[in-house]
Amino acid sequence: MGQRVVVRRLLRGETGPSGGPAFTDVLGTCLSWADSVCVVQPETGAAVTIAIADIVSGKPVPPRPAARLRVGVREAESRTGGLWTTVDREPLGDWELRSDRAPVGRLLKRANSCLAIGDPARPVPDALATVEAFYADRGRDPLVQVEADSAVEDALAGAGWQRLSYGESDFLLASVARLRRSLPRSTHEVALSADGVRAVGSVDAGCDPVAEAQAAVDGDWVGLHAVTVDPAHRRRGLATAVVGELLGWAAEQGAMTAWLHVETDNPGGRAFWEALGFTVHHTCRYWTPRTSTAWQRH
Repeated sequence: MGQRVVVRRLLRGETGPSGGPAFTDVLGTCLSWADSVCVVQPETGAAVTIAIADIVSGKPVPPRPAARLRVGVREAESRTGGLWTTVDREPLGDWELRSDRAPVGRLLKRANSCLAIGDPARPVPDALATVEAFYADRGRDPLVQVEADSAVEDALAGAGWQRLSYGESDFLLASVARLRRSLPRSTHEVALSADGVRAVGSVDAGCDPVAEAQAAVDGDWVGLHAVTVDPAHRRRGLATAVVGELLGWAAEQGAMTAWLHVETDNPGGRAFWEALGFTVHHTCRYWTPRTSTAWQRH
């Protein structure tokens, strides 16, 4: 009762493809099991009443994933572009070549790598040669971002590329509305600076921020990035405060889904985001040619 179930039932008076009895499956929520009948409510349409005597088999099944979790990996990763305004992008089939023309500080992997998810519309060795030429033209070592355990990752290994020993990240998703309901009320005063679809939230102590985070809205999605808290001020709810302020701003812009990357070797960060209500959508890794050393040194 109340669970999502799949029920196989006999279709009396009908013949199946093999000449024997015909059966059909009903998937939905079990509303009742009484008076010799079972009532199942599919996701669409009217409830189905099934005579218990006609049930051949049945079992509970997991709840259907939320719509945001059914988004494809390539589509989800395409949302990351809004965080950086100075990144040049060139398509390579489904792949995307990315290079930050005005980097500040160290190069960010996501902004300076080829997003190698999907079909590059050419043999992978040819695509990798294009990747190497693209970054050579810009005086940088090539780097590709791939979905973990994907066919593309296997192809990279077969082509002699090597996986970076750091940088593996989970892509997390959550409902903006649910996050805002779950966040505790904060007493910290958060300064919000917004410019179009981008915003920065910070908590200051004197002239320096002790906590800060960035956000960018893309349609009804908002990405969170660079959440930092001064080590001397941690465990005081500052990260929650700046995130809450940014989510409130994003909701005003129409954002319904929040996303972010968190490295898999950051257990504290993962625990923080999962406690807020974020769920892992997929995992990404980075690969370079074996002759490349620049990214390996980071």
